[in-house]
Amino acid sequence: MSEETKSLNFIEHIIEEDLANGLAKDKLRFRFPPEPNGYLHIGHTKAIGISFGLGLKYNAPVNLRFDDTNPAKEEQEYVDAIKNDVAWLGYQWENELYSSDYFQQLYDWAVQLIKDGKAYVDSQSSEAMAEQKGTPTQPGVDGPYRNRSVEENLDLFERIKNGEFNEGEHILRAKIDMQHPNMLMRDPIMYRILKKHHHRTGNDWCIYPMYDWTHGESDYIEQISHSLCSLEFKPHRELYDWFKEQVYDYAKETYPMLPKQREFARLNLSYTIMSKRKLLKLVEEQVVSGWDDPRMPTISGLRRRGYTPNSIRQFIEKVGVAKRENVIDVALLEFCVREDLNKTAPRVMAVLDPLKVVITNYPDDKEEWLEAENNPEDDSAGFRKVPFSKEIYIEKDDFKEEAGSKFFRLKLGGEVRLKNAYIIKAENVVKDAEGNITEVHCTYDTDTSKKVKGTLHWVSIKHAVKAEVREYDRLFMDEAPDSHDGKDFMEFLNPNSLNIINAFVEPSLTEAKVGEQFQFQRLGYFNVDDDSKSDALVFNKTVGLRDSWAKQKPKQNSPQKPQNNKPQQQRKAINVVQQLGKKYTNYPPEKQEKVKAELQALAKDVAYDELEPLFGTAVKKAGTRIAVMITLKELLKNGLERNDAINEFIEKALEDKNELLVAEANNI
Repeated sequence: MSEETKSLNFIEHIIEEDLANGLAKDKLRFRFPPEPNGYLHIGHTKAIGISFGLGLKYNAPVNLRFDDTNPAKEEQEYVDAIKNDVAWLGYQWENELYSSDYFQQLYDWAVQLIKDGKAYVDSQSSEAMAEQKGTPTQPGVDGPYRNRSVEENLDLFERIKNGEFNEGEHILRAKIDMQHPNMLMRDPIMYRILKKHHHRTGNDWCIYPMYDWTHGESDYIEQISHSLCSLEFKPHRELYDWFKEQVYDYAKETYPMLPKQREFARLNLSYTIMSKRKLLKLVEEQVVSGWDDPRMPTISGLRRRGYTPNSIRQFIEKVGVAKRENVIDVALLEFCVREDLNKTAPRVMAVLDPLKVVITNYPDDKEEWLEAENNPEDDSAGFRKVPFSKEIYIEKDDFKEEAGSKFFRLKLGGEVRLKNAYIIKAENVVKDAEGNITEVHCTYDTDTSKKVKGTLHWVSIKHAVKAEVREYDRLFMDEAPDSHDGKDFMEFLNPNSLNIINAFVEPSLTEAKVGEQFQFQRLGYFNVDDDSKSDALVFNKTVGLRDSWAKQKPKQNSPQKPQNNKPQQQRKAINVVQQLGKKYTNYPPEKQEKVKAELQALAKDVAYDELEPLFGTAVKKAGTRIAVMITLKELLKNGLERNDAINEFIEKALEDKNELLVAEANNI
């Protein structure tokens, strides 16, 4: 078996088998069929990626079809948002279609089914119908209107279409089998009366087809070869097949191919809800500012927060196509956007919690414009100038009066390097009446070749630009907020999901445009919000430089884990790094990405003194050296100063035969 065949997912295997059995490749056709009753969310990206991905793989057309059969909940706003989202993700559809395009055809087929004795008008109340339908373990019973004559059914159905009856008075049902083991086959509803304005057909219709009737027949009309949907529709497949087989006799000359429905596991994401109804509740109750609030899992929310199309496509690729439901850790999505923005986002300096530093031996009236690299990951990104003066801001957390030997930032009597500038030494502090430090007085040294362990970001006070920074965190504190019986998902809202900060940024950002993305050095990735103006900058935090949620999340809301999972959680981080490295090279690419994300998260709890002894790991233990390299990169990102031992370790790795190790060394 070839490598290509081995790598096929189960849907691709089905398609390949169909092609081998005689299906012409030019007959392949796929579709993405959203209902325009809300905004698309991250869960939909899997269905989008699968269908459009197959279109690209097989050079086959993909339709964007709106299943717009419920005017009570559907709006043009949602249609426009969905089109915008799919296009933003980078996909192009062959045809823009609507189930409402087929209302007349569906009605004509329904009339034909009545004539053939396969559909009838039922006039029971909804309560009576529910009672006579039975249960999964108890068969249903025939209703009193099941055996109406064809003539009476045709007359009633036409009068229903003409608007002679009120909502709820009559419905049209398929006549299948009220004792069928699959309850969906017990005379399902095909049409109901809805006297509501439709966003496309206006008031032309007062009856609307149900999803199960519409969806499969729309696939059939469009000659979709493979109708792909999520697992909750698997019980519907039998009904899907029954409907298409009935109409095939009416239209096989025009529509010769019958679609094939197949199901895949939908995307479930931790700390997230995927229900449009529940997302709408968040909007309506103003828990969030709208569908595009950066805390929302909607595509428009992710876009506004700063996620990139490429990061989302990479995430979907890593998740893969599965047959069984599972929950994907949101940390993998965050890892994907970090990886993408690391390559593309310009580096700038911003201070979110400022502490004034006065450089006492720097001339009062002097200012310099120093050269700063825009992105060390991108050779073409070039350089910019940043201003330096006697007074600067640093982060409050970057200074302590007294600190231990493992505090590599600024402390009294200690030295640090200012990014792109000089080395400074803290000499004394100024405090207010409450004993709070208001200023740190330092001296600077122009000898930048000296070796110091810490590097800090900063902003010149004289040139600093004020900006509003919106720090977003996960909207829910629980991994599965809508999975608790007897509890409302709203109980698990994170009260600290938004923190608004008045920050200072370097002056180059005055030219930043809405949507542009940056790495605020040592802080994370940020983008310019839609609310931003040239004289009032607003930035959204997309994601931090590393995953800090594991350390922050409240333990009482986490699901109980088996006893045998606890020892590893209590082990020292450096030991877990070693353990993860042992099998790293044996893992498939998807598993390697997950382990890499775990290593990056562990790095925050690893001290350099613990890591350096592993630089001498034997050559044959490539996995351990890769794990060390990944961890080292995180330490360097967060201010660790390079030394001879680090440089030697990296240089040795670059000469290694293991391509994965060389790639990680190149990343540094």
